[in-house]
Amino acid sequence: MNHDRREFLKATSLLAGASLAGGFTDLHAENLIAPRQKNARMKLRFRPYTLELKHVFTIANSSRSTTPVVLTEIEHDGVIGYGEASMPPYLGESHDTATAFLAKVDLSKYENPFELETILRDIDAIAPGNPAAKASVDIALHDLIGRLMGQPWYNIWGFKKTATPYTSFTIGIDTEDVVRQKTKEAAEFKLLKVKLGRDTDKMIIETIRSVTDKPITTDVNQGWKDKQFALDMAHWLKEKGVVFIEQPMPKEQVDDLAWLTEHSPLPIFGDEGVQRLPDVKKAVGVYSGINIKLMKCAGMREAHKMIVLARSLGLKVMMGCMTETSCAISAAAHLTPMVDYADLDGALLISNDVFDGTKVIDGKVTLTDRPGIGVKKL
Repeated sequence: MNHDRREFLKATSLLAGASLAGGFTDLHAENLIAPRQKNARMKLRFRPYTLELKHVFTIANSSRSTTPVVLTEIEHDGVIGYGEASMPPYLGESHDTATAFLAKVDLSKYENPFELETILRDIDAIAPGNPAAKASVDIALHDLIGRLMGQPWYNIWGFKKTATPYTSFTIGIDTEDVVRQKTKEAAEFKLLKVKLGRDTDKMIIETIRSVTDKPITTDVNQGWKDKQFALDMAHWLKEKGVVFIEQPMPKEQVDDLAWLTEHSPLPIFGDEGVQRLPDVKKAVGVYSGINIKLMKCAGMREAHKMIVLARSLGLKVMMGCMTETSCAISAAAHLTPMVDYADLDGALLISNDVFDGTKVIDGKVTLTDRPGIGVKKL
């Protein structure tokens, strides 16, 4: 075995083991693959982009037909990693805020791209908030490292490639005819996710049930305000074959949510109420499970930590998404062998994807063998 091959296997083993233990903190530059150019530095590039949705997307408190994103690239020694920030309105981020934040990121001062813990901690400290902008750097950096190693992230983390779950397909709030059409379009999916939170809730569920008996998950996006009404709906939804309810009431109504979780016949998942790592412990007793999204938690590294912590606390875990290109969807997909549920249909809801990556085949999240997060530009 030649020297380069030995060094590659050594680095792969160390990196995978450290990640499963919860971090790379104890790894040093001499244990990693040496850059081909000793003085090579990372370069960050970014550009705004707008996603066009195939259908108007309506939830409890808003509707939209586009989503602003920022596409990022990190180049090191001729190798490029890709990332993305997706910014639906409720996150409070925009093209302007994301590009202003990214303009403050200086990756050229880091000699070793493998120093994820240091680099991402420094980026998080630049300014509060901006989780999607931070995620765009995190994803591109993970992609770059995987490409430098020649390994996909499910291998680096030590996950079984085929242990991915089925993903749900999201049906937004709409008229009876459009809901029926969307349900028929989702024929290949084994699980449907339905947006609720308005006075049409029962009509939407009944319409879907007129087309299919597939299991349903529901996302209320904080649309119900009264805990007794929410409990009555939970009993009704259980009779209709619903699996769980996501964020039924405003995240500020912590006591009401805890009461509902205690009395509900269905599990209650937190989404808006669970953003980043410190929120996981706070979710215990308030929710049955949590929905982790890269755009909420600043990327793959923190998402991994959140999953490990949630598991240790007995919480169920769903890996979710925004409307995103296949770049961010593929990044999230590498974490799905660790979760109970996946809702990674974001790229399927848009008409202008600019990446090829993780596929949904017969409803199942299907990872590629490409290194990094597994994407290529179209």
